[in-house]
Amino acid sequence: MKRDHFAFGAADIRRMGTIDHAAGNTGLLIISGGNEIRSGAHSGMARLAHSVAVSGFPVMRYDRAGIGDSSGENHGFLGSQSDVHAALLEFRRRCPQLQRFVVFGNCDAATSAVLFHAGLDLAALILANPWTIENPGGTAAQSLPPPAAVRARYWQKLTDGRAIWALLTGKLDFGKLIRGLLHAVSPADEGGQLTSDFARSALAFQGPISILLAEKDNTALAFMADWKSAVFSKLRAKTSIELRICDTSSHGFARPADHIWLTEAIVATLQQIDKEEGRRAVSTQHT
Repeated sequence: MKRDHFAFGAADIRRMGTIDHAAGNTGLLIISGGNEIRSGAHSGMARLAHSVAVSGFPVMRYDRAGIGDSSGENHGFLGSQSDVHAALLEFRRRCPQLQRFVVFGNCDAATSAVLFHAGLDLAALILANPWTIENPGGTAAQSLPPPAAVRARYWQKLTDGRAIWALLTGKLDFGKLIRGLLHAVSPADEGGQLTSDFARSALAFQGPISILLAEKDNTALAFMADWKSAVFSKLRAKTSIELRICDTSSHGFARPADHIWLTEAIVATLQQIDKEEGRRAVSTQHT
């Protein structure tokens, strides 16, 4: 497989990108999450790009401004709209055979994909463990896992005989247990502005959306709590949204079996887009 590395963008902000070439005419744009470089944690995104390209779909990934090899200032995922738009424009320019584009992101990159899809003419969105948690970091209370994740952990402990024995024999920190329980019943799961913005933007997207969740990941657990809330009621009713869950705690789908699951899910969406476009083309020829 051919892999190209290149710089793109305006003179004041030179972003770095990578394309894994393939013969297909549907391309996948990978948005990096957090402050990760385009290769991803432990080269996870590089491996993913290669796997998808081997399946016949060109893939581009990039470092947003201020990250990795790209110049400029890092404005975080909420300030990355210009990065997303510039990357897709460059993808179109470098792969003129592409007719359709799909965006994939994990964590806050998934949220960026939803918030900034307007004007990009995308065929589909693939969102892994979308970030909908308000005010991460900061105080000690804010740095705790989201309440949905805490509740899931405590439910596991209540069904684990060893954890119950540790509590009864004093081996489990009772103070930490109380703090965790108080956090678990906090009202944070009602959703804030980010959750509302995510729901509204996802509802406005005209194409299919595939949501991929790592079942035991804290971010995914928080998203599932939001997904079941009233804020997402209209989104749940949207037939073009698919929710798939992987039995793993790996946020980045790092384990070999998780990587295979993630790759197959992404390739399945790309193949489905191709099939639908093929049916439309045949229908147009017959009319």
